[in-house]
Amino acid sequence: MSLPGELLERPYLYIKGSWVPATSGRPAIVVDDPATGGRLGVVGDAGVADAARAVDAAADALPSWSATSPRERAEILRRCFTIMMREKETLAELMASENGKTLADARGEVDYAAEFFRWFSEEAVRIGGDLRRAPSGANHILVWQQPIGVSLLITPWNFPAAMATRKLAPALAAGCTTILKPSELTPLTAYFVAELLSEAGVPPGVVNVITSTENPVIVGEMLHDPRVRKLSFTGSTPVGRALLSQAADQIVSCSMELGGNAPFIILPDADIPAAIDGLMIAKMRNGGQACTAANRVYAHADVRQRVVAELSARMSELVVGDSRVSDATCGPVITQAARQRILSLVDSAVRDGGSVVTGGRAIGDAGYFVEPTVVDAVPAESAMMRTEIFGPVAAVTAFTDVDEVVAAANDTPYGLAAYVYTGDLRAGLALAERVEAGMIAINRGLLSDPAAPFGGVKQSGLGREGGHHGIEEFLETKYVAVSW
Repeated sequence: MSLPGELLERPYLYIKGSWVPATSGRPAIVVDDPATGGRLGVVGDAGVADAARAVDAAADALPSWSATSPRERAEILRRCFTIMMREKETLAELMASENGKTLADARGEVDYAAEFFRWFSEEAVRIGGDLRRAPSGANHILVWQQPIGVSLLITPWNFPAAMATRKLAPALAAGCTTILKPSELTPLTAYFVAELLSEAGVPPGVVNVITSTENPVIVGEMLHDPRVRKLSFTGSTPVGRALLSQAADQIVSCSMELGGNAPFIILPDADIPAAIDGLMIAKMRNGGQACTAANRVYAHADVRQRVVAELSARMSELVVGDSRVSDATCGPVITQAARQRILSLVDSAVRDGGSVVTGGRAIGDAGYFVEPTVVDAVPAESAMMRTEIFGPVAAVTAFTDVDEVVAAANDTPYGLAAYVYTGDLRAGLALAERVEAGMIAINRGLLSDPAAPFGGVKQSGLGREGGHHGIEEFLETKYVAVSW
């Protein structure tokens, strides 16, 4: 399959249902191919005036879109699901090209991304309300849920389709209008999704897409526009912290899905082959470039050697390369800078006392490839255990009792995801109660599901996406006191 040029060469922005040139005067943003390091395509580079145009478009479209019936919005979202699945192969190749993920991972992401449209098409008609009599008997209490309004959606590069639909679907289901600002590293997918939404019947101005090399400036401009009432952000904790500070000026409602440092705990009674299967999914999905990725592997001392041996064997079997032209099962990381950061974490872990069992090196001169790597006996104080690796590197350490591993798992400012493998469900649930994370998978390597609430605690975020919780992020509660 070869991608048509109109999907790659887009020196435009998508505002009010039309492709429009940016007014910033800057050259178009060049999108690189991580597998080759070469140029893949271009998108527009928005300035402050373009951001204002996008807010204008969303604000103009809000009255009519919020007034549409829940059923009408639901039917449009259902068509979004159908059309996205129809375009699955094109969308998968587009993501593999601009993100570097394997085609298998990209196809899985399309399934996941499309499902948000189907799930929230069903939630659109279930927006609740409440009517009760005041305890005093003096009046009735009527509670409505209404769309919060113009919503700014900021998405990262690692899941360019799913992170967009996980925000767009509930916002549209609730009756909100949106400005989507994808990462400039992987913007082509977002613009393609906007086209699919238009085909499904989303009216002009309901979804607007802009990209920029001056993100702090244009995002700040939009957050200080009183018409913008919602910010939904997925990205790093430091950036989220800065956005929360900006959003405070206009008291903008914020949902934040931020960084993680997920522990993967293997108890001594675990089914080790099943645990390794789960660990390969939790660690190597998207080449390890996921906020939910298993970052710290805690294997009980009784099984640590077996875990390290079997994990190293599986990692060594992965084929690194470009899956568009080979049978590769592990693609490149997103940029050269990302590769250098990952390798520096490996080097520092070795200096701290860890040992590389397999991998640990860059591969080739073209593209940004890293060998799948296992580092054993990584000390708790090592940088590799304190920050997101965000690459194909597994850090393993041993523990001897449950209290010890709970303390280690919770010794982080993050609390997004955690994984537990055990043969005793009661022990697994007891451990899950004690681990400080918003999401915990027991005997599973994959926990994301459109029907489940996605989000973290501590510095991993605010609010939830997915499930019925996801639409609530885009609704405002209104109380009316009524006498009759």
